[in-house]
Amino acid sequence: MPTPEETPESGPPDATPPKTQVDFFLRAGEKVRSKFPQTPGVYLFQDQAGRVIYVGKAKNLRARVGSYFLKAAAEDQRTTRLVREAYDVDYLDAESEVDALLMESRLIKDIQPKYNRELRDDKSFPYLQITTREDFPRVEITREPRSSGVKLYGPFTSINSLRGALHVLQRVFQFRTCSLDISEDDERWRWFRPCLLASIKQCTAPCNLRISKEDYRRDIARLKKFLEGKRKPLLKEMRAEMQEAASKQRYEQAARLRDEVHMLESLNERGDLEKHEQPEVFYMDPKKGLGGLQKVLKLKKTPRTIEGMDIAHLGGDETVASLVQFIDGLPFKPGYRRYRIREVEGIDDYASLQEVVARRFAGLRDEGDMFPDILLIDGGKGQLRRVVEAFEAISIDPPLVLSLAKREELIYVNGREEPLRLSRHAYALRLLQYVRDEAHRFAQHYHHILRRKKTLGE
Repeated sequence: MPTPEETPESGPPDATPPKTQVDFFLRAGEKVRSKFPQTPGVYLFQDQAGRVIYVGKAKNLRARVGSYFLKAAAEDQRTTRLVREAYDVDYLDAESEVDALLMESRLIKDIQPKYNRELRDDKSFPYLQITTREDFPRVEITREPRSSGVKLYGPFTSINSLRGALHVLQRVFQFRTCSLDISEDDERWRWFRPCLLASIKQCTAPCNLRISKEDYRRDIARLKKFLEGKRKPLLKEMRAEMQEAASKQRYEQAARLRDEVHMLESLNERGDLEKHEQPEVFYMDPKKGLGGLQKVLKLKKTPRTIEGMDIAHLGGDETVASLVQFIDGLPFKPGYRRYRIREVEGIDDYASLQEVVARRFAGLRDEGDMFPDILLIDGGKGQLRRVVEAFEAISIDPPLVLSLAKREELIYVNGREEPLRLSRHAYALRLLQYVRDEAHRFAQHYHHILRRKKTLGE
């Protein structure tokens, strides 16, 4: 938050609060406790002239705004300066945390409050960008928005909250986030194999021409209406379309519209955005990480899906395995899986890995689901060899299998004798470390859950 210039009236941060500030604390604190709801929304601090000087979002308005009037906030220089200048505080409620995020962005862009002024540096903050000159528009997050050929929403205050919102909205509107240049008139796309997002119903697979340009653009138009705050008219329109489709016996279309309406209506029941966020770690750029993997592994195309596996045990008791899934270089939490080892006695990481690989990929094969582009195993050459043997035992051609050894961070590649040694600063290595460490964290977490249940009898 920017620091306003000190004036004789305001004084330094540690000065005794003027009487007007004490009045504001008492008056605003009571207003928040008695009138602010415990639901999502946007709050607005105003100065004595009625100008909005700060806009913020909250999943619980009463708790969030009330925190400004606690002792800790009074000792925070940024909060002190804001509250010193404020004369009143008000709120606008929202139907969900996603709605609050979008409302905050629209208000900041329209009003440009004094204490949100850092958001005026358009190139520093994230935007949601929808392309407009493609047969099948793509939706993406960018810090460097284009000047033409796109519809922009933002800027947003939090990259993680924006990713969480995009992740939730993709379940409803099923838009594409890939960088493919898809043309409706090119019949060759009918033979293209869609990515994992199509299998889990988060994309309608225009890359396989499973949806017409007209129907896909209708979905994008619905997304735009939602992003612009037109949720209620959008729901009314979708219900009318659902009824019309049902009356004309287009039951598949009606069922999809019914599901979309239900998801929009229950949006706030989908949990906190933080549970869906795709965190940034290692200062890593996902695109550079994937591009680096394509280069060092000499792949024909950039990998999109990576799965990582790890084993956790304590003295041979309650051996478990984890599987984490990354899409476009970022964690995809709905794709995470946990396994209790059933067939292995004692401590045998090799055999445990073989069991999990067989269960995972036999299941994908039987369901007709997509394999990941890369399977990453925590370990060295021995772990890699045993995993390849597991694929041979179930007569499945494996995806590209890698193992990453912790001590020297060597990358062993299925089919290559010598390991790869990358710079510790290489984006490709950082991405693989991220996947490996996330698989380890997830396995340990599951192991602790099972131990607690056993110990406490839960």
